[in-house]
Amino acid sequence: MSIELHRDDLPASVDLGKVVAIDTETMGLNPHRDRLCLVQLSSGDGNAHLVQIRPGGAPATNLARMLEDPTVLKLFHFARFDIAALRNGLGAKTAPVYCTKIASRLCRTFTDRHSLKHLCNELVGVDISKQQQSSDWGADDLTDAQMAYAASDVLYLHAIREKLDVMIAREGRSHMAQACFDFLPMRAELDLVGWPETDIFAHS
Repeated sequence: MSIELHRDDLPASVDLGKVVAIDTETMGLNPHRDRLCLVQLSSGDGNAHLVQIRPGGAPATNLARMLEDPTVLKLFHFARFDIAALRNGLGAKTAPVYCTKIASRLCRTFTDRHSLKHLCNELVGVDISKQQQSSDWGADDLTDAQMAYAASDVLYLHAIREKLDVMIAREGRSHMAQACFDFLPMRAELDLVGWPETDIFAHS
């Protein structure tokens, strides 16, 4: 496994293919208040690229272009948050997308264990550490532990997606999953403009 750290943007020379696993680290969970600090990416080859988004840094034009490329599928776990963070931090409208958390909830109805840690353990047999989850992602220099943690959030998403797709198809819910994925960019936009957590389709 290799981890490459880039400042401000993804180098134009990096080709991550047509399915890219992506995650973000921010200063907190409020996309209006808490800035985007790091974007992690992997093509599923066991390697990760980390893009550090620094205040006053150069625009991440290559990264934004890839996020908006309609021919590249962006693979997330809990895409709703990451899409909002990327929209607010980079101005990018990320699509098309796939969310392993939604996929898990649609086909693994026998459990309430849908976190990335649980999916890694139960579907691909990997135990990932979440120890660095609440560390200072705005620091100028990230620690080796932070970078290893950030990479682990994208390294296994391709394998998890393969397992979930088989289960979703088996349960006859592939069309439901796709409809949910298609709606995610709008759900993130609703979050950014202030709609509350309550389902907008709810009666009250």
